[in-house]
Parts: sequence; C-alpha cells; structure tokens
Amino acid sequence: MSLPELDGPRLDPASGGPAKQLIILLHGYGADGNDLIGLGRSWAPLLPDAAFVSPHAPNPCAMSPMGKEWFPLSFRDAEEYARGVAEAKPILNAFIDAELKRHNLTEESLALVGFSQGTMMSLAVGLSREKPPAAILGYSGALAAMDFAADIGSKGPKIFLIHGDMDQVIPVEALTMAREQLTALGLSVDWHIAKGVGHGIDQEGLMLGGGFLKNTLTAQAGV
Repeated sequence: MSLPELDGPRLDPASGGPAKQLIILLHGYGADGNDLIGLGRSWAPLLPDAAFVSPHAPNPCAMSPMGKEWFPLSFRDAEEYARGVAEAKPILNAFIDAELKRHNLTEESLALVGFSQGTMMSLAVGLSREKPPAAILGYSGALAAMDFAADIGSKGPKIFLIHGDMDQVIPVEALTMAREQLTALGLSVDWHIAKGVGHGIDQEGLMLGGGFLKNTLTAQAGV
C-alpha cells in the first residue's frame, strides 16, 4: 500500500543560491502547513542559505474540518500519542527523504521544527531515523514515543525545547518530562520556559529558536 505524499508551502533560500540547509516545519493539530511557513520568513535573514518547507499533515482533522492532523486526538493520553506517531512516522520519513534528495543534502544539514503535535512528530521521527537530523526544535509539545535509533545518545541531534508556562493545551510539565528522559539517554537538550505564554510562540521564543538553528546548522557546515 502506497504512502500518502505530503506537500505544502516552500521558501527557497533567501540568498538565491542552492540550499545548504533544509528546515522542515511541522504544524500542530487542526492547522496546516501555512500556519508555520511564516517562521521561515522570520528566520531567513539568519539562515539565508536554508530552504524551508511546511508540509500539510496527511489527514483531515476530525475537530477542525478546515485543518489537518498528523494523527487523531480523542483521548489525549500517552498511549494514543505513541500509537499516533508510530502510524504517521513512515509518511513523514518518506517526505524527509524526498526533500533531502530534492536539495541534494544529507541529514547533517537538516533541522526539524515542530509546534504541539508537530513537536511530537519531530522528536519521534528525528530520534528514530538511522541518520538523525542535526537539530530538533520543539515548541509547546511533548515526547510521545521512546523507540529511538540504536546508540541515539552518541549520535543524536541537538535539541531545543520551548514551552509557555501558561499552556493549557499541553502543560509545561511535558517539557520537564521530555528533557529528563532525553538527557538520561545522553542527548544534548537545551530548554526555555516562556513566562506568561500559553499554547503559542512569542517573539522571544521565535528569536531563541532562530538563533539555535543558525548556531547548530552553521556549526555542522563548518561555517
């Protein structure tokens, strides 16, 4: 059975040249790729050689007919999260492989950025790939699965988690739990708790995330 093919809005490198980095933006439940592509416009001055793509999730959202979902959310519990990311991972992995091939890049030049359910997907996919991305940036999300690639602690990506302390959709404790579980595996995890912020991205979080991507991806490139 063939996998659904993802697509969504793209931004070519601001430099006008070929892409030297690829940043894939994964939206949250009930949104679509248009919701996050603006992050690419904000970060383009920091990463002028980066291509950005924000794919639409594969499924119509049950709770928001105009939006999409990576997987259903009925019970919002750990079992549903783990089952959901497991089912969606092959679809996203195929998209990542195709986008890397499109730009003639490798995982050393790849960053996954997620918001909410997109963060669950970024962590689940990024940490289970045989060749992980250079960076994972997650906003307002959670760690949904622990089926990581072998020796992920020694070869894993840099991770930065950002969460609002007023988030009523996914409590900020999800950041603490994810950080503890990931650092126990030997992964490098930075984090930031945004004061007075709910389920969203504020200007400081946007700035910090962009700086993290620039530092990580340019370090990988030896710039």
